Amino acid sequence: MLKRRTLLTTAALATVPLALPHAALAQGRKDSIVIGMALEPPGLDPTAGAASAIAEIVQYNILETLTKINADGKVTPLLAESWEVSPDLRTYTFKLRRGVKFQNGEPFNAQTVKFSFDRAGGDKSTNKDKRTFANMSTQVVDDNTVVVINKEIDPDLLFLLGQATAVIVEPKSADGNATKPIGTGPYKLDSWAKGSSLVLSRWEGFRSPGTAKINKVTFRFISDPAAQAAAVLAGDVDAFPRIATRVVPQFRNNPQFQVILSGSLAKTILAINNKHKPLDDVRVRRAILAAIDRKAVIEGAVDGFGVPIGSHYVPGATGYVDTTGINPFNIEKAKQLLAEAGVKTPLELTMTLPPPPYARQGGEVIVAELAKIGINVKVQNVEWAQWLSNTYGGPHNYDLTIVSHVEPFDLGNYAKADYYWGYQSKAFDTVYDKIKTTGNAAERAKLLGDAQRILATDAANGFLFQPQWPTVAKKNVKGLWKDMPIFVNDLAALSWA
Repeated sequence: MLKRRTLLTTAALATVPLALPHAALAQGRKDSIVIGMALEPPGLDPTAGAASAIAEIVQYNILETLTKINADGKVTPLLAESWEVSPDLRTYTFKLRRGVKFQNGEPFNAQTVKFSFDRAGGDKSTNKDKRTFANMSTQVVDDNTVVVINKEIDPDLLFLLGQATAVIVEPKSADGNATKPIGTGPYKLDSWAKGSSLVLSRWEGFRSPGTAKINKVTFRFISDPAAQAAAVLAGDVDAFPRIATRVVPQFRNNPQFQVILSGSLAKTILAINNKHKPLDDVRVRRAILAAIDRKAVIEGAVDGFGVPIGSHYVPGATGYVDTTGINPFNIEKAKQLLAEAGVKTPLELTMTLPPPPYARQGGEVIVAELAKIGINVKVQNVEWAQWLSNTYGGPHNYDLTIVSHVEPFDLGNYAKADYYWGYQSKAFDTVYDKIKTTGNAAERAKLLGDAQRILATDAANGFLFQPQWPTVAKKNVKGLWKDMPIFVNDLAALSWA
């Protein structure tokens, strides 16, 4: 496997509210915790939806994978005890953990692995990594041995099999996982009050008793930044991973709290609908990028907690090249490009914005910047579920939108002609095919650089910044992930100090 470069983010968790007057009461809360989340997931099946909030609740907690991605980015066994990889890097033989059961009492075995992977790559699949699974053939050797044959060389396969899209599901209950997920993990769904909170409780039937120290975990969904800060200060929330950046300063010098700042492999972008006129003209897209001062966007969207990027790739990732100079901030150049494209100003566009503060705040900055070159942007604020169904999915009914793509290895989305931004490039497709089939690390890094330059030159999207994620939490917790290559809350790792 290639060496992983990890993103740093956190899931810091903490101690009891200061309002509790007696040690006995405080002691009573040490087997439970409340975690804040900015976004509520639309469902709880990560094989059916792309929202990262799904994995933040279920991955490694309710639903498990063959491999586990650890905080340092290394891949270790989980439901698979071990594996062997063939010399041509196409055949993977997994030895499975014995005696594992799903939470409905059904056995975990090679047949459930085959069912899960075949389902993920099947015609009816809505798995965002459907292409990966469609390229795989899964064969059952015996109950505890399964062979995966990959049509393409993919150096990242073991990593991908540790992501939420690769969870192993139980055939009888799989179709109900969106509302009642059934897995093999140490936690089970207790209750879900839509629009408010979700509760997980420790599953006493887990294969390794005592693995989970926390008995009850409550996720509270709070999108408003001021309300996030108030909930933490009041003790209603013990920890808030990826809290709104604008509230961080008030916690920095407060000894009751810890503030953890972390980098990421996420890409915050101004997505451009390449199929909408006149956005299908590369000169118009380049004009939009030239009108954007990334530093001003970073300051306005995330209070300075970000690093400028010029393509769909970030510093720290294998093969990264700096492409920020391909479409630099230049107002006069932007006006010139619009004129060359024959665009008469004012040009009227819409910007559809999901709830996260970085999107709403960043949108304000970009609207003001585009106005300076004669592009009038009408803002449409939508809820997350609406964004997922109408912008990301369905009719892709938008001109511009702002969103963070948090998946570590997602350049391949630009090779999908039906992906929501509608980008198509034979040159990119050719390079990406080589990336997927090249085992040599140095050659692959070079190809990754080529892919980044193509996306930047084509102004496929407005590439804004690599976010830095702040977490605010109380002090006394152990077992926190200091790095986070994927967005999860590994609840079994937590304990109170």
